[in-house]
Amino acid sequence: MQTHYSDISSLSTKYPRTTGSLFLVYNDIVYSQLWTDVQVLDLEPCTRAAIRGCRRLNANNTHTQIANIVPCTLSELVSLEWLDNAFVSLDDPPEVYLAITSDDSSIVYYKISRGIVKPPL
Repeated sequence: MQTHYSDISSLSTKYPRTTGSLFLVYNDIVYSQLWTDVQVLDLEPCTRAAIRGCRRLNANNTHTQIANIVPCTLSELVSLEWLDNAFVSLDDPPEVYLAITSDDSSIVYYKISRGIVKPPL
């Protein structure tokens, strides 16, 4: 399994305030969620790193979907401009997952879509 700790390390130097949430979310999606083809990306307009990878859609891993995660902490302010910069920097995907971390190492993932999107029934 390929790790990107060197990418995380270099982006930690660039964005030290976001290192904890990046490291926590990276470990969760790689080792708990078992995503594949994981990449660590520099989101310079958002002054942080993001994570892109293939998430499993079923237990036997026959269906996957490319997804983007932007880690942040519970204490950070997230604006519409910040979210728009994340979408643009990630080449305008249909959705982005916002991974909100807290001091007790818990993570909550929110699926953010552009515009008004009808929820699945």
